[in-house]
Amino acid sequence: MTATTWRIGAWLNAIQSTFVGLLRVWSVPIVLMLSLASGYTTYYGLSFFIVDWIALIVTIAVQSIIVISTLELASIHWRANPSRYLAVLVSLLVALVVSVSFSYFKFYEFSRHDALQLQRFDGLESSIEGYLDTVVNVKSQLMARQQERVEKAGAETSQAYMGSHPDMPGEFRHLIGKGRFYSHFSEILAGEREQQKKLEARFLEMERHVSQLRASLGYFSGHLNDAAAYQQVLQAFQTTREMTETLITSYGLKPVKPPHIGSWGEFSQGITPSLAMWEDISLFALASAAMVDFFTLVLSYRLEFSAPGPLTEEEKRLAFEGLRQFSEFTINRNDELEFVFRKSDLERARRYSDWSRMFVVAMLLNRGFLRKVSQHTVEFSPNLYPVIGEQMRLLGEDASQSGHPLLELMKKRGYGA
Repeated sequence: MTATTWRIGAWLNAIQSTFVGLLRVWSVPIVLMLSLASGYTTYYGLSFFIVDWIALIVTIAVQSIIVISTLELASIHWRANPSRYLAVLVSLLVALVVSVSFSYFKFYEFSRHDALQLQRFDGLESSIEGYLDTVVNVKSQLMARQQERVEKAGAETSQAYMGSHPDMPGEFRHLIGKGRFYSHFSEILAGEREQQKKLEARFLEMERHVSQLRASLGYFSGHLNDAAAYQQVLQAFQTTREMTETLITSYGLKPVKPPHIGSWGEFSQGITPSLAMWEDISLFALASAAMVDFFTLVLSYRLEFSAPGPLTEEEKRLAFEGLRQFSEFTINRNDELEFVFRKSDLERARRYSDWSRMFVVAMLLNRGFLRKVSQHTVEFSPNLYPVIGEQMRLLGEDASQSGHPLLELMKKRGYGA
């Protein structure tokens, strides 16, 4: 029963170790994909201010600094090297500020897209309605002017009929009835009335086009992403404008200045980044921009630094023998094995030469298997434990061949392989 429990525990431990190892391996492509995502949004914002190829280089540099600085922070302790820690931290903060700031522009455009479309539509509708209001005022002026001409012609015709028109010759004055003089003013009145009817007919046609313009504008208000609907608005506006200008200029008036109605590309284009975005700040866009870099930061920090290459068998043995010469081992707050590598008072009194073990510490520090905690303290990196464990196993096998009592007892109880 005891042996079975031992094997189950070893099996579960192997599964857990494999799972944790897979997660660590999977973290690498995730960090790369997050860096690419953050790099895209950073490049998008930078490209509005500098040349594209320079923006690309700056983006690559920024994302590299974020990942590298985060990895370095995972292996640097404040007490061990304050100046280096601050330098790396400042570099990381600057890179994060640049990344988040320029990424914010892309997320701001995305979050404000609908509001921007509505704002542009309101501007379009306001411009068209303002133009139509001006056209209606001119129309009223023309109708009023024509009505005055009709009324004036009617009054002169009545005066001619009654013989009281001031332009009538003396012999025709006070002669009531239809004569040659009356026929002249009657023809003028008929002409003005005919002109009034033509003007009303043209205004009716113009109103029909205005109604079509407003109908197409109303349809477009519910389909702001439909390019065809926008083209209908442009065509209806162009037709109304041409008819209005022709009608107004034919009566000797100055044409109404039309508003600028841009193309579909102008209406649907994105936001140009500016400082105004920070005045009207979007917390959602800012949080989204920071979220990508935050995940990159956390995953990079948890990756830890790995050694440039595996230790050879001789280096493993050398590391194991060198570390065995230290005695002040503790478990620190990071749950890592920590030890002091300076001489003890007794060793200094005996003038003990610790060159060999200090060489081992320096080698493991440079290879990434140890991390400096303070001026005289280092801790194990995660990749050092299996190395020491392997050497301890080999040492145990050597001891078993000489009949080590502890190992013999473990075999008797069923803990052996």
